[in-house]
Amino acid sequence: METSALIRSLVREGQLLAESAEEAGPDAAVPTCPAWQVRDLLRHTGMVHRWAAAFVTEGYTNYQPDRGEPDLDGDELLEWYREGHGLLVGALSEAPADVSCWSFLPAPSPLAFWARRQAHETAVHRVDAQAAVGGEFEQVPADLAVDGVDELLSAFHARSRSRVRTDTPRVLRVRATDTADVWTVRLSAEPPRTERTAEEPADCELRGTAERLYLTLWNRLPLDAVAVVGDTGLARMWRERSGITWS
Repeated sequence: METSALIRSLVREGQLLAESAEEAGPDAAVPTCPAWQVRDLLRHTGMVHRWAAAFVTEGYTNYQPDRGEPDLDGDELLEWYREGHGLLVGALSEAPADVSCWSFLPAPSPLAFWARRQAHETAVHRVDAQAAVGGEFEQVPADLAVDGVDELLSAFHARSRSRVRTDTPRVLRVRATDTADVWTVRLSAEPPRTERTAEEPADCELRGTAERLYLTLWNRLPLDAVAVVGDTGLARMWRERSGITWS
């Protein structure tokens, strides 16, 4: 996706998150993040937004720790979240295309990285906020979902810290039935290697719409939300070991 489109997604997803958090209330449990209430979701996401914005606006070229979560609640917390979301959108919208700052996943530029990462950070947590309300999730657009699957498989799990390893080489395929996008993930004792191809047999294939794959791979829907063809044990292993956590 283009950076401008990712920023537009960030705007939409952040606004939906705030609306759902307000509807649910700060005490509501977040079923997709069992240890959290809505106040924890707002504190975390608002902190991440400010942390990301600082790299772009301050031009930090080295990792900087976050500044912690606020001791706010209720309406004050919601307003703080909205303010931080606005700061992030402003930072990304106003930054020059060649802004130089730290980033941690491959991308055409730091600006492209931060727009992409924060669009998906916010989209996933918007789903968390809507889970706290109950009922159906607002749809994740197919182009955003495809981009998010690609970021997860091709960028996050290409890092040495990925815990998805197998003693013998295995192949996991991920196929979006609505967009025809396909990813082949080669598993071994090394970090996973992902290619946008389907030229070889797979031990297991996950099939579903791009949105369902996105939410399943980010552990916001159960594994049975998509079709699992082949070795279900490989799919369960991916599910158990592939979670991305804040550190």
